[in-house]
Amino acid sequence: MSTKTAIITGASSGIGQAAAKKLAAKGMNIMLAARREERLIELKKEIESAGGKAEYLITDVTKVADMEKLAEKTIELFGQIDILINNAGLMPLSYLRKKKVDEWDRMIDVNIKGVLYGIGAVLPHMEARESGHIINVASVAGHTVRPSTAVYSGTKFAVRAITEGLRQELNPEHDIRVTIISPGVVATELTDFITDDDAMDLFKKRNIDIPLESEDIANAIAYAVEQPNSVDVNEIVIRPTRQKP
Repeated sequence: MSTKTAIITGASSGIGQAAAKKLAAKGMNIMLAARREERLIELKKEIESAGGKAEYLITDVTKVADMEKLAEKTIELFGQIDILINNAGLMPLSYLRKKKVDEWDRMIDVNIKGVLYGIGAVLPHMEARESGHIINVASVAGHTVRPSTAVYSGTKFAVRAITEGLRQELNPEHDIRVTIISPGVVATELTDFITDDDAMDLFKKRNIDIPLESEDIANAIAYAVEQPNSVDVNEIVIRPTRQKP
C-alpha cells in the first residue's frame, strides 16, 4: 500500500474524509479533492500529523477541466494514480411534484457527470500503466426506489450501470479493477441538503436509530483495494443491521 496513490473526491467530510484517513494510515499517498479549502487544509494537517502523506486541490467534480487538472496534479506530485475514489455526491430528496428542478440538475451534475469526468480523467493513465482501481460510491438507492428518491435513485442506478459498463470495456489483460460500493443509511451531511419537508419527514420515519458511520464505508473501501490484483471486488452493498429496505 505504501507505494500507491489514491485520489478521493468529496474528501472534505463524511465517507471521503474517513477513507482518506484510513488509506493514509496504511501508507498510501492521498490526493484530497473537494470545494471547501479550509476543510481540506485541516484534513491534510491531520493526516500529516499522524505520519501520512496528503496533498489537496480545490475541485468541482462537475467541471471537466477541474477533474483533468486533478489527475495531472496528482501525477505531478506523486508520479502516478493507482486508485480513484469517486465519492462526491448529493442527496436532496424531494417529491417529483415539488419540481425542484435546480436540485435535480445538481444531483445529475455531481452524482453522474462527476463520476464520468473522474473516470475520463484517470483512465488513460491507468490504461497506459495497465494497472489501477476505480471505486464509485453509490447507494442502496441504486438498488431500490422509495417515495421522494426518484431522482436520487436514478443517479445511483446510473452509477451502477456506468461502473459495470466500464468493467466490461476494460482490457482483461490489464490489472485495472472496478468496484462500486452502495451504502445504506450513513451518519453524514447528506441529509442537510434536503429542502423538501415532506421528504425529510418520510426519511426520519424510517427510524434507523443506529446508522452506519463513515468509517464503516472506509473499511469496505480498504477491503476492496487491499485485495491482490487478481481479485476484483465488483460490488459491496452495506447496510445498518436494522435497515431492511
